[in-house]
Amino acid sequence: VRLQVQSVEKPLYRGTFHCFQSIIKQESAFGLYKGIGSPMMGLTFINALVFGVQGNTLRALGKDTPLNQFLAGSAAGAIQCIICCPMELAKTRMQLQGTGEYKLKKKNYKNSLDCLIKIYRKEGLRGINRGMVSTFIRETPSFGFYFLTYDCMTRYLGCEAEDSYVIPKLLFSGGMSGIVSWLSTYPMDVIKSRLQADGVGGVTQYKGILDCVRKSYHDEGWRVFTRGLTSTLLRAFPVNAATFATVTVFLMYMRSDDSLRECEPGPVIQQPSSL
Repeated sequence: VRLQVQSVEKPLYRGTFHCFQSIIKQESAFGLYKGIGSPMMGLTFINALVFGVQGNTLRALGKDTPLNQFLAGSAAGAIQCIICCPMELAKTRMQLQGTGEYKLKKKNYKNSLDCLIKIYRKEGLRGINRGMVSTFIRETPSFGFYFLTYDCMTRYLGCEAEDSYVIPKLLFSGGMSGIVSWLSTYPMDVIKSRLQADGVGGVTQYKGILDCVRKSYHDEGWRVFTRGLTSTLLRAFPVNAATFATVTVFLMYMRSDDSLRECEPGPVIQQPSSL
């Protein structure tokens, strides 16, 4: 987030590792966990929605095909925006608080919940849903690629419940799914972060998505749409490896041995009622 929204005239960070070092040096290790309250509150519901909607949609579509995997994943991504957008708004505001052009002697927000409450009081529902359209544009195809990649990877690697290497295969498949999903829509994530951070310092720069795209490109060129990509991918692999492997293994063990013989997402995640 900090790399994505930093000023082009006075950049605070030269790259991912310089940003990491600067945060620890200036704010201690606790600075790396700014805004953690928001994901902690929302990710449980987001993952429940994502895997539940994806499984039910895939079952409703009838056949477990690559296209249906993509459509089911896209449906899941679209619906979870309801929680994802306010959650990321609070996370973005908390992570920027007290840095660079947003540096103030007094903190605006005590925590993520306080952040959302204050935004709601000041701007209403429209305020806490700032960036909803950009979030929707990012998440819908992203989750389509997310589940499609996982399906393809597990089939290619031949994941079977009896395989002694099934856990490493699931972890690798999940990690690669995360990387592909982020690469597919990353430029929109940059725009989303900029729109959600806009107005924090008291000055509003962008009128909307297209205006943000135009001004960002005009001021910084095409590279602006890859800002923070390294740190995002470094995070994406372990996070999504753990997520997919945990869900798959959990569903495998929650079902009887007779009802499940493979760990591919078709039979595993098609029946979210087991959750």
